[in-house]
Amino acid sequence: MPTEATPLSAAGARRSPEILTGSGAVLRSLEHLGITDVFGLPGGAIIPFYDELMASTAIRHILVRHEQGAGHAAEGYAAASGRVGVAIATSGPGATNLVTAIADAYMDSVPFIAITGQVFSTLMGTDAFQEADIVGITMPITKHSFLVTKPEDVPATIAAAYQIATTGRPGPVLVDITKDAQQNSAPYVWPPKVDLPGYRPVTKAHGKQITAAAQLLAEATRPVFYVGGGVIRSGASAELLRLADATGVPVVTTLMARGAFPDSHPQHLGMPGMHGTVPAVLGLQESDLIVALGARFDDRVTGKADEFAPDAKVVHVDIDPAEISKIRFADVPIVGDAREVIVDLLAAWGEIPADDRADTTAWWERLQSLKRDFPLGYAEPEDGLLAPQKVIQRIGEMTGPEGVFASGVGQHQMWSAQFIRYERPNAWLNSGGAGTMGYSVPAAMGAKVGQPDRVVWAIDGDGCFQMTNQELATCVINDIPIKVAIINNSSLGMVRQWQTLFYDGRHSFTDLDTGHGSRMVPDFVKLADAYGALGIRVTEESEIDAAIQLALDTNDRPVVIDFVVSRDSMVWPMVPQGVSNSAIQHARELAPSWDDEDADMTGRPA
Repeated sequence: MPTEATPLSAAGARRSPEILTGSGAVLRSLEHLGITDVFGLPGGAIIPFYDELMASTAIRHILVRHEQGAGHAAEGYAAASGRVGVAIATSGPGATNLVTAIADAYMDSVPFIAITGQVFSTLMGTDAFQEADIVGITMPITKHSFLVTKPEDVPATIAAAYQIATTGRPGPVLVDITKDAQQNSAPYVWPPKVDLPGYRPVTKAHGKQITAAAQLLAEATRPVFYVGGGVIRSGASAELLRLADATGVPVVTTLMARGAFPDSHPQHLGMPGMHGTVPAVLGLQESDLIVALGARFDDRVTGKADEFAPDAKVVHVDIDPAEISKIRFADVPIVGDAREVIVDLLAAWGEIPADDRADTTAWWERLQSLKRDFPLGYAEPEDGLLAPQKVIQRIGEMTGPEGVFASGVGQHQMWSAQFIRYERPNAWLNSGGAGTMGYSVPAAMGAKVGQPDRVVWAIDGDGCFQMTNQELATCVINDIPIKVAIINNSSLGMVRQWQTLFYDGRHSFTDLDTGHGSRMVPDFVKLADAYGALGIRVTEESEIDAAIQLALDTNDRPVVIDFVVSRDSMVWPMVPQGVSNSAIQHARELAPSWDDEDADMTGRPA
């Protein structure tokens, strides 16, 4: 973390600390930490800070159209760049509008600082205008929430917030500052050291645990590396690749870990879970050893937890000790940073003689047969509309692996995880844990600010897009030329899929009227034009590539492409909720109302 010594005068005497208002101290603290970009929306309780921010030449402020957009933009910025994201809001509804993004960042371990204004300290607890106990509201969804009532406390609090957000398991931290603390003045003193009692993240694992993990790995005949988002957050992708190459162990990457290991690598089995590939799902299910690296055994991965990987021993590596053995008992628990643990595990593996390592030939024969028999695929729609999988696949192919892809939540999220090939970390941004509709557009905006030289796509659904599309105005005004692909099936697609499969086709309140039939509410092309973006509509397969290429060639403004796709397209494979992952090879008996005779629930022709 940046530090600086107390300044000295020419004569060598220590100068007196500079006197700053609390809001000036907030600005100076952010500059001191190297923050260059923030997202926010002013209001009465945060006006003093905005008055200071106006004069800053070091920090670029992006004025959003909704505080939730500021939060998701800060998330996207952090996830794409690896730096901390910062969002600013006023008190009351301004602060509560950040709550969804804060919860999202908490679930997905995103380093994020939320700075909110608060009413005068003398008015707190009186139900003053725009008062809300945002510290209390956010306590369950932050690593820590601070309340600052004195200007002299600002520098140390901002420094502590930065350290908490970016170390250990990353996550959101809220700093709520009363208006009088912003207006009053005090000496600006940057803490030489941040000391947080009780906060001691463990990054280096115990050597005996590393040795035990390496020994289990050597003994296993059906091992799998189960890789979660912690590998990306720790910057451990290169180390993971070396470990996989050295051990020859197959790798699965969760929804949050797409790109942590190259899709093109022959040891990669794909994404596990409810909509994972058959090799990845059964690879975990049939394994005799799972080495979980920065993963938390989420219910979407395990399916019915009691029946998950029944024959597997578990090595669980996580920087958060609360995650270990929370869902699945760890035979070898390892608390530590994923990158450091992988480096140590690779060294320990190298000390085991080749003759003492188990033969995994039969295991690889099984996995290769699953790869051959159950490739990812999709059926062409029978209604004459576009196949959404084809659209997303072409976006990935034409953009290439150096692009950034931020998705909303739903069917298009799963197709984006499945049909775009990810070769590097930080290329795939999504709301994994919280599943927040509306994430995509502001997250893409933040990612483009953080990575201005990369092509950034927001792959969104027609439902998600209508929640946060106002940030297109922010993009136009601030010259943030993101590309938006609306996968428009005129419905809340994932809910509709569940209704088709498990509720006898009763599509209760999931039709959106955004592009099928005579209704088009709204017309997304006209909406894009109204915002000053380039709007394109694609209804024919022959138009897909030309539209994507036009978007890639247009960099003076955002681009919105309305891809009108089939509403009957479904996400396969699928393991229904509450069912064992072993059932992924079983078909229609798990969804008796589905009468498609051309494919089973793995996506393979029946």
